[in-house]
Amino acid sequence: MTKRIGILTGGGDVPGLNPCIKAIVLGAKEREYTVFGIRRGWRGLLHYDLNNPLTQEYCVRELDELDVRTIDRTGGTFLHTSRTNPQNVKDKDIPEFLKTLSYGKLINNSGLRDYTDYILEVLNYLNIDILITIGGDDTLSYSSRLIKEGFPTIGIPKTMDNDVYGTDYCIGFSTAITRSIDLITNMRSSVGSHERIGIVELFGRSSGETCLVSAFLTQVDRAIIPEVPFNVQRLADHLLEDKRRNPSNYAIMTISEGAKLEGGRIVEKGAEDDYGHRKLGGIGDLVSDEIKRITGQNTMYQKLGYLMRSGPPDSLDRMVAMCFGNLTVKLIEDNESGKMVALQNGNYTTFPLDEVPSKERHVDVKAYYDVNNYRPKIFQVLGTPMFLS
Repeated sequence: MTKRIGILTGGGDVPGLNPCIKAIVLGAKEREYTVFGIRRGWRGLLHYDLNNPLTQEYCVRELDELDVRTIDRTGGTFLHTSRTNPQNVKDKDIPEFLKTLSYGKLINNSGLRDYTDYILEVLNYLNIDILITIGGDDTLSYSSRLIKEGFPTIGIPKTMDNDVYGTDYCIGFSTAITRSIDLITNMRSSVGSHERIGIVELFGRSSGETCLVSAFLTQVDRAIIPEVPFNVQRLADHLLEDKRRNPSNYAIMTISEGAKLEGGRIVEKGAEDDYGHRKLGGIGDLVSDEIKRITGQNTMYQKLGYLMRSGPPDSLDRMVAMCFGNLTVKLIEDNESGKMVALQNGNYTTFPLDEVPSKERHVDVKAYYDVNNYRPKIFQVLGTPMFLS
């Protein structure tokens, strides 16, 4: 039976998206399905003007084997992405052609509008039988909304934070760790040469798994994660002792961008996006200044930021992405939807998509973190998951 499949990527880009898209397109074509790539995530559907062919070509394109032939060799997503949330659209973000139409429900008196009715209209206009969404919590939360509206949808988890509920692994996590290990290892040269205390800030809003695993594998002196508010005086004392004990007379630590001082809040800036998030970043800089003030030692602060998610995927992310893509096509062949593909206990499986937004995944602090000494506590691994999740 011929099927028409839509596919989009939302939120932050990660390495592995393109191999996943390629696997889906090739698998679908083997079954003689038609695949449409929706550009710029949910924005592509919101900006698709039913009466304007120019916007239609700009927002949606049919994909074949030649379109995806080489995309797996690069990072990011060749479909592009956005942080558009169709059920929470600000007035300034409403496309001009929609402002005069009856679509979009006003949400209380917030000035925000829910354009789910228009998203469904576009999907039906395109005769899409099933939609594949690749994203993190935010993208998948809106995907679960479509399930509740009765539209067949399958989710694929991706995020460097590895914090999507229902799966032990998300596309992008391994490469983020690999990049961090390389950069932290290289940074030791400068930190050690100048005999300083190094502070490396990594991505991680509410889960510190990326920071924890990177710290464990690079054997830095200390690691600060969002799950445990920290005392900067105690941290400074630890680092000063670490520096003293090091024959090269330096210390180095990692910190998640979502980390919080005891009694403090996460460091944010800018306006909220469509999902209610403000930009994170700067806690490492703040901690650097405080450590310098407390210890009198010179510090060296580095925010890795987008370098963690840039470039092609490593072998593990490539494998998981391709297998997630293949599993997704098999679900479509079996007429199954409403699921997220997942890895659990080392096995490929599925998880109810509508349950994904119900919880957040966090580091198991009791099992893997020393809250007094601010460092990984990973000694007994018999029977634990591969990714310590």
